Amino acid sequence: MRRLLKWLIALSVLAGGAIAAGHFGQQYLKAKSIPKFTAATVSSGKVETVVNSTGPIKPVQSVSVGSFVSGPIEKILVDFNSVVTKGQLLARIDPRLSQAAFDRENAGLATQLAELSRLDALLQQAKRSEDRAIKLRKTNKDYISDQEMDQLYFNRLALEAQVEVALANIEVAKAGVKNAETNLEFTKIISPVNGVVIDRKVDPGQTVAAGFQTPELFIIAPDMEKHMYVYASVDEADIGQIRAAQEQKRPVTFTVDAYPEDVFTGSIYQVRQNATTTQNVVTYPVIIEAPNPGMKLKPQMTANVSFQTDVRENVTRIPTAALRFVPPDNLIRPEDKPYVETKVKKKDPKEPEEKLSAERRAEQARAKNKRVVWVADGDKVVALPVTVGLVDPQFAELVSGDLKPGQALVTGIEGAGRESR
Repeated sequence: MRRLLKWLIALSVLAGGAIAAGHFGQQYLKAKSIPKFTAATVSSGKVETVVNSTGPIKPVQSVSVGSFVSGPIEKILVDFNSVVTKGQLLARIDPRLSQAAFDRENAGLATQLAELSRLDALLQQAKRSEDRAIKLRKTNKDYISDQEMDQLYFNRLALEAQVEVALANIEVAKAGVKNAETNLEFTKIISPVNGVVIDRKVDPGQTVAAGFQTPELFIIAPDMEKHMYVYASVDEADIGQIRAAQEQKRPVTFTVDAYPEDVFTGSIYQVRQNATTTQNVVTYPVIIEAPNPGMKLKPQMTANVSFQTDVRENVTRIPTAALRFVPPDNLIRPEDKPYVETKVKKKDPKEPEEKLSAERRAEQARAKNKRVVWVADGDKVVALPVTVGLVDPQFAELVSGDLKPGQALVTGIEGAGRESR
């Protein structure tokens, strides 16, 4: 009897333990089945949209200094990065040939002046001979025949014409002297502007051949310490926003690899019309003017540009991660099922492409602003429809919807990947 009683007690203990274990097991499994949501809060602040681009930095103006005359380089008086002023001597081409041409033209001018003096003397002599003959004919016309008078008259006319020719030759000789003098001056390479030498393309002793094309000796960039240009290439899809930003005088910010912690600010100077097409991608050059007081910006640096196209200050912001979250079907309440977007089937390539009108495409674009976010409610999520305005990579402007700053929105489920709309 005692033995039976012991067995009954043992069985009772085991049964009680099994019941307790089952109860706690059910509680554990139930707790484990409740999803753990990750969340982000609604906030207030700025929402900003930008268009990003890259492009080289260039001087506002690059003045190419060349040579009009040929010859070997005798001297170079400046180097890379030299600061020069307008009228400063940069280099000198060997002047010996130009000097010889100048001396030859001067000698030719002296010859023409001497020829003028000789002809002038002959003309004065012819005039006196003609005057004496006229006086003699007045005394007695038989002293001088008509033929002799004609010879004296036309001799004077011929000498007068020769004097005119000599005067013209003198002008030609003066022009030759001036031309030779100018060519001699051209052997001096003079800076036409104030600026910095950003490129030197010749060395002493190098021969310059000024033939059909003017050789380039130096490139001078004026006003580099004042401002520089950034030549950004902007996709055609964004150029409308860039034009609007230019009209609204919105700032442009950019960085360069040389100073990654510095943010430079500029303004849109020009949106040019000469588009470039590369692999069916159309881009337009947008010129940004930026101050350069510290001379940090140097030619051909690559700028990483951000155009501010729109901004909203002190607005209610929704984290964009909350807009991308799509909950699984088992967490959605039946009344919220219509808010879940249906997944698009993979289109059969044999099916004809759907052609939409411009109005329909615009309507679809406007519909993209109507979105839905989710808040946790126990082991389910509740849908909250919202209308968003400006959207940047982190936040979206709340235009309408029952949301307040500080409210938590579901952005994902721990242990599960996030789905995007």
